[in-house]
Amino acid sequence: MQRYFLSNQHFNDDYVMMDGDEARHISRVMRMRAGDQVICCNGEGVCFVCSLEEVSPERVRASLVKRIEYSAELPVHVSLAHGLPKGDKLELVIQKGTELGAGGIIPFEAERSVVKWDKKKEKKKLERWNKIAKEASEQSHRSLVPRVESVHSFKELLNRFTSYSYVIIAYEEDAKTDEKSQFRQTLELVKPGDRLLLVTGPEGGFSDREVQVMKEAGAISCAFGPRILRSETAPFYGLSAISYHLELSG
Repeated sequence: MQRYFLSNQHFNDDYVMMDGDEARHISRVMRMRAGDQVICCNGEGVCFVCSLEEVSPERVRASLVKRIEYSAELPVHVSLAHGLPKGDKLELVIQKGTELGAGGIIPFEAERSVVKWDKKKEKKKLERWNKIAKEASEQSHRSLVPRVESVHSFKELLNRFTSYSYVIIAYEEDAKTDEKSQFRQTLELVKPGDRLLLVTGPEGGFSDREVQVMKEAGAISCAFGPRILRSETAPFYGLSAISYHLELSG
């Protein structure tokens, strides 16, 4: 069943109104008619099965049939902080990270980021990144759409650490020394409702200075397995491990 994410203002007591891209998609792409059903989510994790009543490219009205109690969200909030990579790698991290349950994405400028952030392109880039997150949430049947934030400086990222229960750094030097226990031990401390921040570097990894500063700010450096991962692979490993530990191993 097709899923759409809308702001709360589109919802009324017993119906939902859609316009713009959603209305055009329903009428022109999906070619739906009155009586067909879709799923509409209000942006706060609440989703409903809805029955279409009026369908046009300009406006769609649908009645709320029933609230969906099942949720595919992780039992903890996990944000990804990713050092700006080259090319379109960040778009892949946003898309696949969303499918794996990320609750937010924070791009940041690391010392070894080859790409230098152009503030003039920020608005357009953010629109595209958040559209990718929204489409990935629809595809993976999420109840929430993770927010992709504006690019942070390293100092701005450090200031965010206190907002999380645990900050975990994927550090390749730990993998090289065959350190395997820290990530597992940290996950064993995590409880439902906690907030985690997974910090991964750009292609060149983190500098020793960056790791030291992050540790002093309360972060835990971990190996994500014994192998050295590409920058765009590390977030997926971390999210998959968290999902297994909290959703499948018990």
